Amino acid sequence: MTDLRSQIFAYLPTPTVSAIHLGPLVIHFYALVILIGIFVAVSMGSKRWQRMGGGANDIGDIAVFVVPIGIAGGRLYHVITTPELYFGANGHLLDALKIWKGGLGIWGAVALGLVASFYAHRRLLKRRPELPPFGALADALAPGLVLAQAIGRWGNWFNGELFGRPTTLPWGLEIPPALRPPGYEAFATFHPTFLYESLWCIGIAVVLLVTEHRWKLVNGQVFIFYVGLYTLGRGWIEALRIDDAHHILGLRLNDWVALIVLIGAIVLFRRSRKGASLLD
Repeated sequence: MTDLRSQIFAYLPTPTVSAIHLGPLVIHFYALVILIGIFVAVSMGSKRWQRMGGGANDIGDIAVFVVPIGIAGGRLYHVITTPELYFGANGHLLDALKIWKGGLGIWGAVALGLVASFYAHRRLLKRRPELPPFGALADALAPGLVLAQAIGRWGNWFNGELFGRPTTLPWGLEIPPALRPPGYEAFATFHPTFLYESLWCIGIAVVLLVTEHRWKLVNGQVFIFYVGLYTLGRGWIEALRIDDAHHILGLRLNDWVALIVLIGAIVLFRRSRKGASLLD
């Protein structure tokens, strides 16, 4: 009865196809949306960087170096936080390379990507010391990065993964029986947490673009504001998810990470508003 009722209200189906096969070439939609997100981030970041006084090709040159490192960081975070999938008696180490199946932790991607961007910016400064500081580069990239996250979350939809608790709301996500977790076989529709996070990220981008001039955000403040806002959304969205996760004192690991990052962002933002130099 629960299954039938949920199906009546569901309007958002899980795609039955997650890849396109062109002979021996397989194009996974998860990877495709990640690439689209990267394109948006680079294009938007480049235009903003040029308005700040940077070069037309700077962001593209930096992206060639930073993007692979960011993806590696995202995958590394996922592997470290879910080692049972890749190590031990029931693990499959080679699966760590199959990023098209999902599993890119945003915290690892942003952390390693930020370090790589700092290094790439330092190399640019050696040739062109007149360029804006690294804080300006981070600010230029922030709105595009969060839009890339909004786009990338749709990869979870194609993979039928990382959905939330059962719901009969009109926007419930219908999950095929084969993809329903143990104990939830009788439920057909679940909270589409990928959609919630995508919309949250779009909202963050709008807030950043509106407030950066109104509040005169400079020297990394836009980037820090982005990180803080994202953690707020990630916290309540994470609370809806039912996929397996490590828990500490009753909270999912990603909730703790979000809380720690949020506290750090608040401290850094307050310091920066008092004139402290950040991200340089």
